[in-house]
Amino acid sequence: MITPGDIVREVEEAEHRIRPYIRKTKIIPSTIGGLREGNPLFLKLENEQYTGSFKARGGINKVLSLNEAERDRGVITASTGNHGMGVARALGLTGVKGSIFLPNSASPVKIEKLKALNAQLKFVDGTPLNTELYAKQIAKDSGAIWISPYNDPKIIGGQGTVALEILKQMPGVRRIFITVGGGGFVSGVASVIKNEDPTIDIIGCVPENSPEMYLSVQAGHIVHLEEEKDTLSDGSAGGAEDDSITFPLCAELIDDWVLVSEREIAEAMRAVYSEHDMVIEGSAGVAVAACLKYGGETEQDLVIVCGGNIEIGRFQEVVFGDV
Repeated sequence: MITPGDIVREVEEAEHRIRPYIRKTKIIPSTIGGLREGNPLFLKLENEQYTGSFKARGGINKVLSLNEAERDRGVITASTGNHGMGVARALGLTGVKGSIFLPNSASPVKIEKLKALNAQLKFVDGTPLNTELYAKQIAKDSGAIWISPYNDPKIIGGQGTVALEILKQMPGVRRIFITVGGGGFVSGVASVIKNEDPTIDIIGCVPENSPEMYLSVQAGHIVHLEEEKDTLSDGSAGGAEDDSITFPLCAELIDDWVLVSEREIAEAMRAVYSEHDMVIEGSAGVAVAACLKYGGETEQDLVIVCGGNIEIGRFQEVVFGDV
């Protein structure tokens, strides 16, 4: 079983491997329109990372870690968009060939950005998890290297480099709010944070319409929902594989969970736009909403704004409409 200590080592290796290829994103204070009664929180702006998401970190780490023989085999991955963009950018930087499988429901703006990265795209009917399992089988049959969006120590290690920046930028942090989908991001960040200071709380943030990892941790085993509900948090939507290494890491490392409604996500996106003139996607809105909803406010709360990739018409509908 992969342990948090194993992930810390992966993150340390990733830091040296990928630093020339990623941005050190800034942390800014925010009062989010006074919703916290003047008590500021802080935002880690991974929406300003290359490709508009923290996923760029994991994608480049995985591709750079491949040996020559593995690169020659090419890669296959599956994504709702952000992970695909991270991998596509890595392929462009290294010259490695690969294909990215997406559900037909993937965000149009993310599809367009993938096309701009010259990614080879393949579309699949069904849920994000169904797309992932289908693409994984194609990789197995073809001999290509499979790159999981979350179930891979190299992906988790790359994403966990965010935590190394946080510890230097905000040494007094007491709580970190992170949106949880398949669990790769939170596994990387939390492994590093808890290794440095176990008293820092990791708060897992999930949309009520797609709470698979939360339900899995509560049940003690991976839970798959029979019905997929629409959510603004398309970047975190979908469940995890039954053998996912992230499940036990999430169960061990996440101190508390917050579920947020679609309206709360929309309100958080509006608040960030009003306060900072900043466009964030729904999955980032989940963590902001969870922080605003959570009790016991302190001046050491940090929200990781995980991405900013959303179609402008959809964003306007959310921010100026009645979502």
